[in-house]
Amino acid sequence: MAKVTRDDVARLAGTSTAVVSYVINNGPRPVAPATRERVLAAIKELGYRPDRVAQAMASRRTDLIGLIVPDARQPFFAEMAHAVEQAASERGKMVLVGNSDYVGEREVHYLRAFLGMRVSGLILVSHALNDLAAAEIDAWDARVVLLHERPEAIDDVAVVLDDVAGARAAVAHLLEHGYAYVACVGGTADTPAVGDPVSDHVEGWRQAMTDAGLPTEGRVFEAPYNRYDAYRIGLEILSGPNRPPAVFCSTDDQAIGLLRAARELRIDVPGELGVAGFDDIKEAALTDPPLTTVASDRSGMARAAVDLVLDDGLRVAGSRRERVKVFPTSLVTRRSCGCE
Repeated sequence: MAKVTRDDVARLAGTSTAVVSYVINNGPRPVAPATRERVLAAIKELGYRPDRVAQAMASRRTDLIGLIVPDARQPFFAEMAHAVEQAASERGKMVLVGNSDYVGEREVHYLRAFLGMRVSGLILVSHALNDLAAAEIDAWDARVVLLHERPEAIDDVAVVLDDVAGARAAVAHLLEHGYAYVACVGGTADTPAVGDPVSDHVEGWRQAMTDAGLPTEGRVFEAPYNRYDAYRIGLEILSGPNRPPAVFCSTDDQAIGLLRAARELRIDVPGELGVAGFDDIKEAALTDPPLTTVASDRSGMARAAVDLVLDDGLRVAGSRRERVKVFPTSLVTRRSCGCE
């Protein structure tokens, strides 16, 4: 059977091939509703399938969006990637995902690979965007939207949370339950001090403690973001001579590891230890006890990032127009803090 071409569709619909192209690509010129219906009917009747490779070569853009995350194995980033994929699908795009593993060189690798593939845009969840990665973005004159994190190395379009306010609310809530003070599990020594959500969570903790007239010195513990390392560090924190009465963890994964350590040490939560996390991953409702945490509208954030990365007005006169969309957080109270 001969391959159906765009010329075949145009002949059957009684239009030009340019009009067929406008219908398939939703532009760049408008098509009258009746004409559009004729073209769509001809496409269906002939079984026409557009050549996406040819389209990409002609437009120098593909129907792909690149998404770089630190680690898709972590539930938060897995849920965020799924939300981005859903939002992109609604716009007729597909998503390519790369994991930087918190390594700057891998981030640059995926930046070069995705931008070299002429993706329609790139959404970047960067742990610590370095100068080389920032230069790579500038060199490609690329459409890039920062999601969740806003590294200091690049001042660009971003979709982020009000992380400080969320953490502050969670710690204040723990203190309202009567715990003498709240310790904090933050990030690692290489966690960026600026533009990183975990650093903002520590800052929110610090503000809540200061609001309550409580000292913060010596009450921040370093830990990787995953539950496995947090469990190991949790054992050290909770078995020490100065066990804190309550702990705020900068991620839910850390809190899950800490809860496991408390259970192993036979520490009652929340009777002897209050715990709160941040992210409200799905597993937070299934921990024992269920975890009090800070929630975000990940679907809304993903949709905003996709809309921004596909927005033709993202660049004005060759220079980036700064757009930072800040989403609010909400406190989800469960039994780990003392709520019923």
